[in-house]
Amino acid sequence: MKSLFSRNFLWGVATAAYQVEGAVREGNRGLSIWDTFSHTPGRTYMGHTGDVACNHYHLYLHDIALMSQIGVNAYRFSIAWPRIIPDGSGPTNPAGVDWYSRLVDALLEVGITPVATLYHWDLPQTLEERGGWRNRETADYFADYAARVVDLLGDRVYLWITLNEPQVVAEAGHLSGIHAPGIRDRQAAITASHVLNLAHAKAVTAMRAINRNNNFKVGITLNLSKVYPADPTNPDDVLSAEFVDARSNGWYLEPVFNKRYPEQVLERYASNFLLPRLDTGDFDILSPPIDFLGINNYTRIVVRAVKPGEPWKCETVRPTGSTYTEMGWEVAPDGLRDILLQVHEKYHPREIMVTENGAAFDDRIDNDGKVNDDKRVEYLRSYIASAAEAIKAGVPLTGYFVWSFLDNFEWQHGYSKRFGIVYVDYRTQRRIIKKSGYWYQKWIASLK
Repeated sequence: MKSLFSRNFLWGVATAAYQVEGAVREGNRGLSIWDTFSHTPGRTYMGHTGDVACNHYHLYLHDIALMSQIGVNAYRFSIAWPRIIPDGSGPTNPAGVDWYSRLVDALLEVGITPVATLYHWDLPQTLEERGGWRNRETADYFADYAARVVDLLGDRVYLWITLNEPQVVAEAGHLSGIHAPGIRDRQAAITASHVLNLAHAKAVTAMRAINRNNNFKVGITLNLSKVYPADPTNPDDVLSAEFVDARSNGWYLEPVFNKRYPEQVLERYASNFLLPRLDTGDFDILSPPIDFLGINNYTRIVVRAVKPGEPWKCETVRPTGSTYTEMGWEVAPDGLRDILLQVHEKYHPREIMVTENGAAFDDRIDNDGKVNDDKRVEYLRSYIASAAEAIKAGVPLTGYFVWSFLDNFEWQHGYSKRFGIVYVDYRTQRRIIKKSGYWYQKWIASLK
């Protein structure tokens, strides 16, 4: 299995700005929608906020030393839009740029490749008050922000991700309302999804106009899960799985690669008068070439038809006999291999990276001061083996990033869910490398 991974393969860890940085009032940072959302009573577990989080803003040098100790050669982090442009549009904030510049320099000094995500859910609150992702102007503001950041950091950062999981932004933020900005409106979610797809496309074009370095690469990260029918011999289950795949995966893959949306989903939305505003020229804007596709994968989706002949009427199935994480997600490593193969065979990205993969478990510090997270060790081992199978089958996989480097603020769950391979005592900010972190260290070392 080890021989399948190239010498240049990126073995990394990942975080997101609002989940780890803290220091929300420092360095002239503006407010984000997650500042507003988390400070609204009843929105997060026990009222937890990202005000302090892991204090990565002040402890980044210590954290980079831990990354070096583990042996990773890449760090995927996100840049907080409100740190760079506090109001979303207007002047650039030098203090915000300086912090990310120092972070990048510190990574490069120890041989860790910086992989920068431009949007990991922290929209400037000022833009939300103008309509947020329901407002088509936000796509233009994002493209301007992306170009500015690349102009400022692109001499040292060569790997860029425009958006992280636009589906979650649209649906968790605008349909279920469990994420910021907390809207519950199907039309708002569909509109936001289209504006996000436009934002990605416009940003890629603007970034390429700024940076023409041959090493410069830009992509997008989508959360993709393989969809299986509960009964593969039942035609209705099969049709439901195909519809869910088109709605959940295809709605974001098709505009990235093929300048269109899945017809069956468009028809379904049109029948309910829920189409996004599609202006003349929108499809010409979509699908500028990308250099890699980032895939975040944690589990699989299994669906059962509820009403024959109407594949959109279906339910998700919780398979019996499986292991589940603290998030209630099934541990299904074959799903990673299968979604990688599906995307490779249908869309042929130049490169694919697994930009997030990991699991939340009920981690505790033992009496000897160690964190023996054996379930996470087995999870990572099995998913990396699944990734190797995909490479063997021809998938151009060039990187794998564990989610997450640190235990952190897990959005609406606050600090109740731990994903890290490094344990964080939120009261003292003490870090403890977990057994999974040491396993990852040994795995990486074994490949040299």
